[in-house]
Amino acid sequence: MRLLLTTSLAVAALWGPAQADTVADGFAAPPAEARPMVRWWWFGPKVSDAEIVREIKAMKQGGFGGFELAALYPLELDGNQPYLSDQHLAALKRANETGRAEGLRVDVTLGSGWPFGGPHITADLAAARVALVKLPLAASATAVDLPTLKPGERVVAAFVGTSAADAVLVEPTAGKVTVKAAPAARTVFVVLQSPTGQQVKRASVGSEGYVLDHMSPDAVQTHLHAVGDRLLTAFPDAKPYAVFSDSLEAYGTDWTDDLLAEFKKRRGYDLKPHLLKWFDTTPDSAAIRRDWGLTLAELTEERYLTPVNDWAKRNGTRFRSQTYGHPPVTLSSMRRVDLADGEGADWRIFSRMRWASSANHLYEKSVTSAEAWTWLHQGAFQATPLDIKAEADTLMLQGVNHFIAHGWPYSPPEAPEPGWAMYAAAVFNDHNPWWTVMPEVNLYLQRMSWLLQQGQPVADIAVYIPQDDALAASKPGTVSVDGEAGKYITKGPTAQILDAGFAFDYVDDEALSAKGFKAKVLILPKMTRIDPAAYAKIEAFAKAGGWVVAVDRLPDSGADLIEAEADTAAVKAISARLFKGTIVAENDVGATLKTIAAPDVTGLTPETGFVHRKLADGDLYFVANTGNTPVTLPLTFSAGNTGQVWNAVDGTVRAWDGAPVTLAPYESRVFVFGAAASAKLTPVVTAKAPSRPLVSGWTLSFGTSTKPVAAFGSWTNDPARQHFSGVATYSRTIKLNKADLAAGLTRLDFGDGTPETIPNGRRNGSRAWLNAPVRDAAEVFVNGQRAGAVWTAPYEIDLKPFLKAGDNRIEIRVANTAVNTLAGRPATDYTALRAKYGDRFQPQNMDNLKPLPSGLMQAPVLETAQ
Repeated sequence: MRLLLTTSLAVAALWGPAQADTVADGFAAPPAEARPMVRWWWFGPKVSDAEIVREIKAMKQGGFGGFELAALYPLELDGNQPYLSDQHLAALKRANETGRAEGLRVDVTLGSGWPFGGPHITADLAAARVALVKLPLAASATAVDLPTLKPGERVVAAFVGTSAADAVLVEPTAGKVTVKAAPAARTVFVVLQSPTGQQVKRASVGSEGYVLDHMSPDAVQTHLHAVGDRLLTAFPDAKPYAVFSDSLEAYGTDWTDDLLAEFKKRRGYDLKPHLLKWFDTTPDSAAIRRDWGLTLAELTEERYLTPVNDWAKRNGTRFRSQTYGHPPVTLSSMRRVDLADGEGADWRIFSRMRWASSANHLYEKSVTSAEAWTWLHQGAFQATPLDIKAEADTLMLQGVNHFIAHGWPYSPPEAPEPGWAMYAAAVFNDHNPWWTVMPEVNLYLQRMSWLLQQGQPVADIAVYIPQDDALAASKPGTVSVDGEAGKYITKGPTAQILDAGFAFDYVDDEALSAKGFKAKVLILPKMTRIDPAAYAKIEAFAKAGGWVVAVDRLPDSGADLIEAEADTAAVKAISARLFKGTIVAENDVGATLKTIAAPDVTGLTPETGFVHRKLADGDLYFVANTGNTPVTLPLTFSAGNTGQVWNAVDGTVRAWDGAPVTLAPYESRVFVFGAAASAKLTPVVTAKAPSRPLVSGWTLSFGTSTKPVAAFGSWTNDPARQHFSGVATYSRTIKLNKADLAAGLTRLDFGDGTPETIPNGRRNGSRAWLNAPVRDAAEVFVNGQRAGAVWTAPYEIDLKPFLKAGDNRIEIRVANTAVNTLAGRPATDYTALRAKYGDRFQPQNMDNLKPLPSGLMQAPVLETAQ
């Protein structure tokens, strides 16, 4: 069942002007470029021109502003068009032309699946690692054969000794290690370079193969030629807006062919004699691992990020990159890409989403996009509009101001409803029953994206990324700054910063000199090592009036090996000058901040957060309740105590006089101060009328079948409707007189819902933990006119423009999820598909599906609009 939208829904708001004259204008009619996009998965790829065109038009109708084309694993045995085949490129060309004609942005992934790679990447160009092979050498023996080498393998070094501690470097010859005889048995330690063996994940037909070596110029250029150049032939007249790279997930990589030479050039000493310290723990191991990891990060930046970005520019497009993961990169590596992208909804711990937004703030890039809703509600078709908003708000609290939905699965017309789905993602297409409210959901995201792109970010606090400690903690096959950073930037201090009323960004060594580094306070988390050059920048920051707070300990060690003694002395000297031996206990971070800086916002709870943007003519704050219970907040803002409060869900504007603000579960508001607070106020009703519960007189229709509503609750209580997914209509007539209308008896309230128990521990993805009163979205019609939609808390709608004195016909068209239909049939059997193509994916959380509550959980109440 593909769903058609019943209204254009405020065309001016969805397809607004290219720019707005004022912030208030943009709030009322947000510009089109702020609309969310979708990641559009083509499975196989197997697509048809007709369905491509249909789905693009549906995207536009639903309020999406563009799509990112991505080719993934097949879902059918036959008819798949090999990746980059003429048929595939023709389909891409059709999608680009159609998207452009519809006014949509078109991006494309620079490869199939992830990480980049494929059949053009041979073993010698593949992501590489070093392994330690131990060969026994008997007493009195003088030679041992080296291992037989496989494609992509080579011997990096060999050592001989009774243990790694006393082993000495030897040079193999002719496939052997030859040494003088010794009376005791010894071991030959062989450091062997080999491919990690990792294959491209979720590859489409024809794109299978090794993951490339991101630190190899030959590998990167081979990929750009074989994939990038070929891909762009599908865009002859209008290039994609951007090409996309997913997060760096080349797991196990810690080597590249010329690492020894590059290491010596950059670090000033020969790594080869120290290689065993990579695998063992010695007094020098941490410094060597730091130097090793930093070299890998520099090579990834110089040989992957920079050349791909340059290639994109030469070809008239941009490079959008999720710049974190494996191989390692630093936060400042993101300055090398046109568009920095992130992911991750956890806003009160170390996050890669804040990593990306921080880099954009520091290097003054105005848009931070998010791969949004990955793993949302853990299972295809389980997510609801409320889930979407709940995660969107946590992303915005981390600096996101543009959304790329994960995602939109292409689905052929002949596929059984609800169509195809990606193995680990929510579904945002028009096969979803609640698609009927997608325009409203997207209008909220569009409004907020545009608002949060205005002005400049305000973050009084910066948290230093301890990249030297993170790299010193590397292990063979595991080298990542962001992967280790969360062990130092822990949950406790992070939460205290937020709860004390401050916004914060991360900063690293390079970014301490960035133009966008404007923090008042710099926090050094628990850390040991730091490059004295970076520490000197921090000292200069303090001398210029900034505050520096060290948590639990002071840095007391240099970072590298070759200058360890001098650097350590320099670090200790700076620590002594900066802190005079004083530190702040981890539990006292928030209290300490309040003594040295004025909070930007007060009156928050741990579930509520904020974002502050400084405008040319005022200030704008986004405040969100991320919890599943209502909160009343005695808010104060550093920007002022009177202004306006804007509701981005329904577009209403109220004056704010500093009174406490109540937010329903997962509700949010925008507070505006100064001359920017110039939006036209929504009229307020002062008269009161008694509320009127609408308990009786309702009918419920499923298609042509209509029955009276005996009691409100889930329609799945009826065995005949247990596996129904779609739209059902509640109808009744209400009578109002002129006095009712004058008193403002026009708001239809569906109830508050009840909170669910939130399980402890980390989980993949996010969701809203609320048993909502509307499951899961509703369109409300009054006298045949669409009055709007109800899809998020508070579950209410003002019907004033549509009501009249006398009889009024009310229709509430409620849509649920597709899970109920799926729960009524066996799970898809992929045995034959796996036999032909291998096991390329495992559906997540799609076993043992149960019907979910659906419909109106309680009788609506007609109340006085406020």
